[in-house]
Amino acid sequence: MQNPINNSNGPLSASTKSNSAYALWNNAKTFMLLAAMTALFMGIGFAIGGRNGIVFAFGFALIMNFVSYWFSDKIALSMSGAREVGPNEAPEYYGMVQRLAERAGLPMPRVYIIPEMTPNAFATGRNPKHSAVAATEGILQMLSREELEGVMAHELAHIQHRDILISTIAATFAGALSSLANMFMWTSMLGGHDDEDGGGPLGMAGALLMMILAPIAAALIQMAVSRSREFEADRGGAAICGNPMALANALLKLERGAEVMPMHVNPATAHMYIVNPLRGEAFASLFSTHPPTAQRVARLQEMAQTSGVRVSPAMTSWG
Repeated sequence: MQNPINNSNGPLSASTKSNSAYALWNNAKTFMLLAAMTALFMGIGFAIGGRNGIVFAFGFALIMNFVSYWFSDKIALSMSGAREVGPNEAPEYYGMVQRLAERAGLPMPRVYIIPEMTPNAFATGRNPKHSAVAATEGILQMLSREELEGVMAHELAHIQHRDILISTIAATFAGALSSLANMFMWTSMLGGHDDEDGGGPLGMAGALLMMILAPIAAALIQMAVSRSREFEADRGGAAICGNPMALANALLKLERGAEVMPMHVNPATAHMYIVNPLRGEAFASLFSTHPPTAQRVARLQEMAQTSGVRVSPAMTSWG
């Protein structure tokens, strides 16, 4: 089928400059995020543990920076329970990803299946040469071939834009914030420092406060890196698969699936998925890491109309 978005026979050439600029900006944001999280950890350490706390927090942050860069993708895949598959185990799924990756001019990512019936998917890795895509069993069963192509193209667009490193780092740090607060709380309870020993100005009260605020801070971090990148990945995914409305229809189905059957995932990784897997939970709704699906669908409709695809009312709803 001819691609209405880009008719080139080789890897995508449209929007190459804008994709490169966006990827460069995401690299810069990754380093800024690492620096900001290191500063935040040190601030928390000083507030709770004073001089000793800031030294401990700095060391903890350095370890987290190293782990986040080199192993965050493995952590995210492990937390989701994903298993890697090849062309013999999942020929249609694997072949689809392979064709789309070639079209996008990307190295072939590793391919995973998540043992969950809720339809969803995500991409991870530190760069296009070390990347992976993961889809749930539910999404492989629910969507049509064209819709699944739209979803996997969206995930490959994240890889193309180099979103995957910053989103996986954000997931790792979001979980680490809660861990750091727990460590300081137990340290304070089992023998906290006084001011002469380098204790912080907040001490035990600060540790308890961090226990409350850490999940909120983690959600805000996820929101900061997630919302705009979803719009860009939708645009890039539509260009890769050549069918904006297939992706739009898939988003509507995934939205309904998340409402009916929310996934039981670690909240630290929720922003990595194509739709919010925790939509049924009040906390996730309050601090949503994803833009409204209606806005995403409207933008894809505009792309389809611009490229000459006829958009009918039936294509924008799902019963």
